[in-house]
Amino acid sequence: MSFVRILPAALAAAVAFGLGTAMAQAPGQSAAAAPKRLADGVTLKAIRDRGSLVCGVSEGLAGFSAKGDGGAWTGFDVDFCRALAAAIFDDPAKVRYVPLNADKRFDALRGGEIDILSRNSTWTLAREASLGIVFPAVTYYDGQGFMVRKSQPAESPLAFDGLKVCAQSGTTNASNAADYFKANDVKATMVVATSIREAVDAYEGGRCDAITSDVSQLHAERAGLGKPVDHVILPDVISKEPLGPAVRQGDDGFALLVKWVHFAMVNAEELGVTAQTLDRAQKSEKPEIRRLVGTDGDLGTRLGLTNDWVMRVVRHVGNYGEVFERNVGVATKLGIPRGLNHLWTTGGIQYAPPLQ
Repeated sequence: MSFVRILPAALAAAVAFGLGTAMAQAPGQSAAAAPKRLADGVTLKAIRDRGSLVCGVSEGLAGFSAKGDGGAWTGFDVDFCRALAAAIFDDPAKVRYVPLNADKRFDALRGGEIDILSRNSTWTLAREASLGIVFPAVTYYDGQGFMVRKSQPAESPLAFDGLKVCAQSGTTNASNAADYFKANDVKATMVVATSIREAVDAYEGGRCDAITSDVSQLHAERAGLGKPVDHVILPDVISKEPLGPAVRQGDDGFALLVKWVHFAMVNAEELGVTAQTLDRAQKSEKPEIRRLVGTDGDLGTRLGLTNDWVMRVVRHVGNYGEVFERNVGVATKLGIPRGLNHLWTTGGIQYAPPLQ
C-alpha cells in the first residue's frame, strides 16, 4: 500500500481529531474554570512536585531516542519530552529518561513508572481500549516496510515465497506481516525476536532474508549496519503506523496538554516561527502569531501553564519542522524524507487545529 493511498483517511482523522478538541468545552461551561482543573491534574501536579518529567523512551533507536557517549539522550521522541518539559518548567533538561523495550513499555506507563511514553509506538484501538492508555496526537505518520540485502532478488514482499522474515515481538509488525502474507498467499516464514537488536542481529547474521518494521525504524537500523549501502528498504508499505506519545487514561488535562504541545509545534512551523525568529514574532501584528507567542489571550493559563508556553517550546527545542530535520531529516545519517509528515500546506498531512 502506498502512502498516497493512506493520505485521505489519515487527513480525515486529523481533521476529526481537531474538531473533537474544539467541541470539548460544553455549552455554558466557564472558560475561567478550565485553568484550575488542568493545573491541578494528578499527573501535572506530580511532575511539578517532583521537579521533572519522567519520559519512557526506546532502549536505543538512532534519530528517535538514543543515549550518547556523554550520557545525554537525543532524538525525535526525546525532543517531544524536552518540549513538554520546556512548556512546564521553561527548562528542557528537566526530564528523566527511562529506556523500555517493546514488551514492557505500556506496563511501565500504566504502572506509573513514567509520566509519558514517547517511544515510536503505534496508536491502535486495541491499545487504547484494553491498556488504559490514550494517544493524544500523531507526531509521526509512518508505515511498515521491509529491508533486504541488495543481492536479494526479491524486489517486493509479494515475492517472498520461501524467505525468512525477522520481526520484533510486542509490536504490530509481526502480526501485520503475517496478515499481509496470508492475504496475498505468500509462503514466507516469520522469525519473531524478543527485541529489535535480536531481530537486526539475526538479519545481519543471515538467519533471516528480510526484516520488517516501521519504515522509520528500518532507516535507523540500516544506518547502524556494517555496510548500510548493501541494504535497501523496499518501496512497499503494508500498513498505517501513526506514531505518537501515550499517557494514562483518566487525566484528561495532562492528555490535553500533551496534545497541544504537539499542535503548537506544528502551528509554529506553519506560521514561520522558529527559534531564530521569536523576537520578531513577539512584535508581530498578526493575531494568530500574537496568540501563539502569548502576546494576546490567555491560552497558556487554560492549560495550567504560562501564556508564553509556546515561546518556551520553540526557543528551547524548535518547531515541528526543525525537530524533524535535526533528528531524522534528509541531511542526517538516517536521511528520511518528510513525506506524509510535511505540513498539510506543502503536501503532507501534519495538520493542527488553530490556537484560538
